[in-house]
Amino acid sequence: MDRVTACTLDCPDACSLLVSGTHPEALRIRGNPAHPVTAGFTCAKIRRLGRRLTHPQRITTPLLRVRGGWQPIGWEEALDLCAEKIQTFRAEAPSILHIHGFGDKGVLGLASPYLFARLGASGTAGSLCDEAGIAAAVADFGSLETNDILDLAKARRIVNWGKDLSRSSIHVAGLVRRARRHGARVLTISPGGDGNRDFTDSFVRIRPGTDRFLAAAVIRLLLERGEIGESILKRTRNWAAFSHVITARAPADLMAAGGVSQVEVEEVCSWYAAREPVATLMGWGLQRHRYGGENVRFINALALLSGNVGHSGAGTYFNISSMRNFNRSWLAEGIGGSRRALLLPCIGEEILRAQEPSVRMIWVSGCNVVNQAPDSRGVARAFAATEFKVVVDAFMSDTASMADLVLPCSLMLEKEDVVGSFLHNYVNYVQKVVEPPGRARSDFWILSEVGRRLDPPVLLPTAADFLRKSLDSPHLGISLEELRRVGFVRARRPEIAYSGLHFDHQDGLYHLPIDLHEEPQPPPGYPFRLLTLVRRDSIHSQILPEEHETPPRVWIGVDNPAAADLDLGRDVFLVSPLGRLKVRVECAPDLHPQVVLYRRGDWMRLGGGANQLVAAEITDMGECAAFYSQHVRLEN
Repeated sequence: MDRVTACTLDCPDACSLLVSGTHPEALRIRGNPAHPVTAGFTCAKIRRLGRRLTHPQRITTPLLRVRGGWQPIGWEEALDLCAEKIQTFRAEAPSILHIHGFGDKGVLGLASPYLFARLGASGTAGSLCDEAGIAAAVADFGSLETNDILDLAKARRIVNWGKDLSRSSIHVAGLVRRARRHGARVLTISPGGDGNRDFTDSFVRIRPGTDRFLAAAVIRLLLERGEIGESILKRTRNWAAFSHVITARAPADLMAAGGVSQVEVEEVCSWYAAREPVATLMGWGLQRHRYGGENVRFINALALLSGNVGHSGAGTYFNISSMRNFNRSWLAEGIGGSRRALLLPCIGEEILRAQEPSVRMIWVSGCNVVNQAPDSRGVARAFAATEFKVVVDAFMSDTASMADLVLPCSLMLEKEDVVGSFLHNYVNYVQKVVEPPGRARSDFWILSEVGRRLDPPVLLPTAADFLRKSLDSPHLGISLEELRRVGFVRARRPEIAYSGLHFDHQDGLYHLPIDLHEEPQPPPGYPFRLLTLVRRDSIHSQILPEEHETPPRVWIGVDNPAAADLDLGRDVFLVSPLGRLKVRVECAPDLHPQVVLYRRGDWMRLGGGANQLVAAEITDMGECAAFYSQHVRLEN
């Protein structure tokens, strides 16, 4: 008999799933056909989940670092040790640093920041992912909203700014395919090297990181042709300053900055000026450049000024908050004062610089931060310099390998939860389907047991009460018991964002940007932009050990100068000012000649790890890691 559950991977689709079978190796997992977004299909990552659950290298008992290796210990000893260390450092609570990621997107993941906030421990600020784009959207619209994703099927034209539809969000890809079957056309704008050929009617190759210049050039052309309506301008703020920014630079300068031609600018303009709805998709790479916020803001402005915001079949899609439909106000109860927050994109430097007090203990959950943060070697050095580290993980990742104590956690399908989406408006019930192996336990159980051992204790509600409190939201209106029965519910959200051009700033207007910054030039000796892009078969660094390639592959365009200069019969190294990594080079059609493409997530301890070459640099907005501003070279 099928059981209804849901995916909790860090993926926007948040699929509702039907699972049959009782043993992890023999589970049959498929997309729930009753769910309007999942629509009966799911991705290869889910279909291969049984291998991850039953992998022989999975950690299934607590491990304590001892001289010469790791010693398995029982939960009582592990939990007592955690409580003892926290109690020791509790008098100076900011000396405890909590790093929490979204390796597990369920609501119960909020228990970790909740407990450490009540302790007064240090947390993190900024983002390794999307904060620059989020901050940009909020600066523009006053909030983070999009049209309902199902409305994408009503678009007559879709402009895809850099989203790899073959590797990310299989259900967005499905909606794009559906729209094309009904006559919609798709324009892709990217540096190339992606899997968008099967989704694209027309392609513009752009210099990486310069999307704002192409958008500015198109807006200027719309302005010169009288295509921007007065009724739209009346709904904006900063038009005079914005229009000056757009017209102060010669069109040729804007095109040169973006690496595009007059013909390509004309083509993009023709798409946005069409008298039919144009939807704008934005990939989660636009914001990972030094001026990533500006990239998103100018694309948003182009959609607005061309009349493609506020109605069906149009709108801009960056993302929404996966937690926005839940009640989180109760989590602030009992938490007093401001907490110290260390900047996550610079976490290695931040740990080593922290004083009064210094960081003495680190607790990591849901995040392979040593691997995923910029300057990974620097992060590893900071961890090595810290007295005691606890990592909650299921595999000996780069972060777990730096720990003093590793606590084995249960994974998806091995625990009950509730999950939202940063793509759609549905909240899904996550039913426990199988038991976790060995002594693996849920993060929530671990935190509850540690909290009650403290003096005074920090007591968590039961897991069920935690879920009930979170579901007590005006956007949902459903009990945990009812959600268990029906499997999913649509939150009460409008289908069309910003209808009538009413925005969520206090003045009700759309706020246009007033700056257009130059893209930094490559430093001498490092001519290529390193783009560390998503994989198809794994999320972030959740890669099984046998699936790591040694040496890792990188791709360059056929017109990349390095293609002629390298001797591929000898060892090739990818080099930045932070170090070098042995790689294998292949050519990719259509990839921009200034790009080296690396599929991210592989581990340093297994011969990979691109982030050891990426400097800790911050985006213009949102304190996001500017991963894609790193320049490199290839050499023998």
